[in-house]
Order: sequence, then C-alpha cells, then structure tokens
Amino acid sequence: MTAVDESTAPVNAGDAALLVQRYGAEPESAPELSDVIRHQLAHRSVRAFGPEPVSDAALDAIVAAAQSAPTSSNLQTWSLVVVRDPELKSRLASLSGDQEFIRQAPVFLVWLVDFARLAQLADRHDHALDGADYTESAIVGFVDVSLAAQNASLAAESLGLGTVFVGGARNHPEELAAELHLPDRVVAAFGLAVGHPDEADTARVKPRLPQPAVVHHERYREDTQLPAVDDYEKTIRAFYEDEGLAHSWIERVLARIGTVRGLNGRERNREALRNRGFELR
Repeated sequence: MTAVDESTAPVNAGDAALLVQRYGAEPESAPELSDVIRHQLAHRSVRAFGPEPVSDAALDAIVAAAQSAPTSSNLQTWSLVVVRDPELKSRLASLSGDQEFIRQAPVFLVWLVDFARLAQLADRHDHALDGADYTESAIVGFVDVSLAAQNASLAAESLGLGTVFVGGARNHPEELAAELHLPDRVVAAFGLAVGHPDEADTARVKPRLPQPAVVHHERYREDTQLPAVDDYEKTIRAFYEDEGLAHSWIERVLARIGTVRGLNGRERNREALRNRGFELR
C-alpha cells in the first residue's frame, strides 16, 4: 500500500470550511485537525447574548479549564471575579468603554493579576517578597492570567457559550479596582463576557493574517511579512465591506496604535500599576 502524504491529502468539506473562515482562502494543504482545534478555528467574538443564565456547573467547568493552563513556576499569580449582579455589571461596563454587551451578558468575568495572595503568604511566614516588585514578575502575572483566560474562553465555547474579551477593563484601573474591592498588588488585566449567543447574532469568524506573515522558520524574516500582509489586506477588506465597515485592516491598525488617543486612557497604565502596588523596577 502506498503511503499517503497527509500534507497534500484532500481536506474534508467541514474542515475546509473552517479553514476558509479563518484565513479567507482555500487551504493549500491538509492540517491535522482535532475536535479541540476545530473549536479553536471556529472562535468568533460574541457581542449579543440571549437571556439564558450561565449555570454554576458550566462556570465550575470553565474555571477548572482555566486552572489547567500552564503557570510560571506554579505561582498561579491570577484570580477571577465573577460578576452577575446587573448593577455592578453596568458600572463595570461604564468603566470599560461603555459597551452594552457587558450589561447584556449574564456573566462578566474580570481576570486579575494577583500578587496579594503571595504577599499574604509572605507576611504570614515573615518572609520578604522583593522579587514581586520587578517588571518580570508583573509580566509573569499577565502571561499567567492570559493563558488561563484563553483556556476558559475555549472551554466556554465548547459548551455552546459565546465569549468576547474586553481590554476596556484597563481603561480606568483604579476605579474598577474600587468597584471590586481589589487589595494592593491586584489589578484587572481584562474582562470576558460570557453567555449564550443571541440566535439573531450574525457575527462571523474574522479572517486572520496568513501564516507566512507570522511564522518564521529558523530565523526572523522581515522580507516575507509585507507581501503576506498585502494579501491579507485584500481578504480582510472584503470581510469589512460585508460587515459594513469602511476601513482596511492597515488603516485600522495605524489608527489604533498611531496616536496616543487610540489607547483610550491606557497610556497611563504604568502609573496605574504602580498605584495598585506594582513597583515595576
């Protein structure tokens, strides 16, 4: 029997459709897909939720998945505030870009970089915590919480729920901390709205950059990126036009990072982190 080269084997129709959605083009090869990868390829941001609650059992599973993510040195430098109260959600929405879907979602998860727990342990054992005051430790916290939250989002989607990350939770760090009674050495990294997608929601999977724009073999290659970006610009422009959005991806990126105004108040986050007890030495 002749061996089949899986890289050139035909892609089944369902998998091909997922890859077309993710890249906006027919796949040239047959990636090895699993059910987990299929869920990942189907990810889309959901900003319209139905009225059904998220059950405690589902939330327990989502948190267990989050806690199964890697964590540097097993420090587990993150925590989570689960917000269901409509009035509190509304206030958090106002602090996070005044985004209505936060109010609409049955659950808003606020993901925290948390060194207060370690500080409590250090105090109880009369031990120094000098290493926590360095930028490296803050980076560890943000990496840890990001890995955990991504696990949580994938778990929620595998249960039929929809999610959307909310970077606007960093717009007003001190005010949000006051709302959630966060102690020193704890700061919100981002939010995650979770709920059952509204059946009328028409949000689609957004195409991503082609792999040659982001994947480098053996060494970084600047010369291969821009041609791939130019190809992506054509793909995403068609997507934005279908969505009724006028700007190209390049225009949107440059508008977002080309001026301080695009940071929406987050330009002062180093100051805010220090106010929250992160020295960043």
